[in-house]
Amino acid sequence: MEQIEIFQNTEIAFAWRSDKELKRAYLLMKLISKPWLVKTGKFLANLAINLHIPINWIVKPTIYSHFVGGETIEECMPLVRQLEKFNVKAILDYSVEGSEDERKIQEAMDQTLKTIYNAAKDPNVPFAVFKPSGFGSPKILAKAQAGADLTKQEQEHIEKFRQRLYTLFKTAYDNDVPIMIDAEDYAYQNFVDKVVWENMLEFNKEKPIVYNTLQMYRKDRLDYLKWMYEQAQKHHIKFGIKFVRGAYMEKERELAKKLGYPDPIYPTKEETDRAFNKALEFSAERIDTIAIFNATHNEYSTYLLTELMKKHGIAKDDPRCYFAQLYGMSDHITFNLAKLGYNVAKYIPYGPVRHVLPYLIRRTEENTSVAGQTPRELRLYETEFKRRKQLKKAKKR
Repeated sequence: MEQIEIFQNTEIAFAWRSDKELKRAYLLMKLISKPWLVKTGKFLANLAINLHIPINWIVKPTIYSHFVGGETIEECMPLVRQLEKFNVKAILDYSVEGSEDERKIQEAMDQTLKTIYNAAKDPNVPFAVFKPSGFGSPKILAKAQAGADLTKQEQEHIEKFRQRLYTLFKTAYDNDVPIMIDAEDYAYQNFVDKVVWENMLEFNKEKPIVYNTLQMYRKDRLDYLKWMYEQAQKHHIKFGIKFVRGAYMEKERELAKKLGYPDPIYPTKEETDRAFNKALEFSAERIDTIAIFNATHNEYSTYLLTELMKKHGIAKDDPRCYFAQLYGMSDHITFNLAKLGYNVAKYIPYGPVRHVLPYLIRRTEENTSVAGQTPRELRLYETEFKRRKQLKKAKKR
């Protein structure tokens, strides 16, 4: 994995971490680097969920505290204030997985509305965010996308889904809070895109309030971005895009094979990287229409946007350009960017321990599977340990 010089200052990257916190993070990352341990942990976590075995006592002080801000918005606030001292913004994400249970859907709705109201009053929380599958059945959404005949009950479900999203967008608009929609499975992403686009037409007339997410490992996303731009010009609106590489690669490929349609994902990481970077270039050239939310742990794609901003005369603190990394990962990118004066945020999941477990499992699997990611984190921790040790020695002299 390529190293970019401006991100290698570990003193800046870990200034917000005490020695004890840094050691704990290092040990956790060491454990996550072992695939067999991650696999075993996933099995035991799923078993505990199914058998209703209490697990808070082991999960909360370890992997949960590393990747999750807390169980409630209130629990996250000390972290938000700590990040603020280092010019790092916070985006609170209620990370409970989707459900068809109406009670759980309502809880997700209530929590997402709370995040909007919280962002409206807190300058260090610049965005609200939600996952569409938290408000509708993936199976029914996929049926709607496929154009299948829906039962009356399913049609009502789709109408409720549309209404819930409209309520969130309207609330965000009324409170002047940009709101991002996370990406979903290929099976129903196009349907979600359609609903999101309808709301962009209504709420993005003056500035981008509604942001969609494009998973750039999909072969069609660059063309979709260009289509959005053409339509935005025609309808005189602006829009925001959160750019990510993608989160469901193995699942998508298996599903494509099973259902007999072409694999929607680029065959190589290099092609995905190329598409991601081309999307940044396309958007930076059209910054008056497209707001960029560069959500990546990739050093080159982060550096590229800083260079594109210079090239196109975009100020470092221009609200139309944001960088973001997940809480618990890539502090060397986040804090060095913030020190340089760019808009950068930590994506902070929150929610009850048991309900956030699926998210935590994905994070640990991602750290294990993404080539070079965990070794990079460990190398940076080790560099900082060495620096701090030398500093202590020098002070004793």
